[in-house]
Amino acid sequence: MPRRSTRRGMRSFAGAFAAGPAGVYDRRADSPKGGAGEGPMAESRRDRIRMTDDEMWTFIEEQKSLQVACHDRDGGIHLSTLWFARVDGRLAFGTYTKSQKIINLRRNDRITVLLEDGLVYEQLRGVMIKGRAVLHADDGGGGADEVRKVARAVMRRNQPEIPEEHFEPTVALWAAKRTVVVVEPETFITWDHHKLGGVY
Repeated sequence: MPRRSTRRGMRSFAGAFAAGPAGVYDRRADSPKGGAGEGPMAESRRDRIRMTDDEMWTFIEEQKSLQVACHDRDGGIHLSTLWFARVDGRLAFGTYTKSQKIINLRRNDRITVLLEDGLVYEQLRGVMIKGRAVLHADDGGGGADEVRKVARAVMRRNQPEIPEEHFEPTVALWAAKRTVVVVEPETFITWDHHKLGGVY
């Protein structure tokens, strides 16, 4: 169990760092309770910080950017940050077709995305989604409609200032050089430390 501080809502940096991964990242929605080395108090703590589905999607809609992780050829992790949108219940984004992200995802479709905020321990919130990347490109193979649908959603969400008369031409330019990635989720991991009420 993480050590508790003697003052409510306060703990050392070292203590918060040590407690963080156990309470934050091990939040597999499909995992059985009471796994190896996990007592009922640890499981209860994880239950307390888990977001509901409504809370999760509200949090996601509040965020501007998506952190995206995929695998390089050498097994290392390639990280990047992109604008995104929710399209047909899935998170989606676009990136240049020749980018390293697309090269990686064509070779290995495993993907993890992260959205997070909060500057101090008791305010940390986040959503991590692990799954598979589904790629769509405007390359004559039937992906043009999906690419433009995602392009419109991403632009409406992040660039509402684009004049309406320029919107579709901008979508066409965006789609011509980009591949769309739709995240097909397998695991949702969420945390909201506000729910701890300052007690660790």
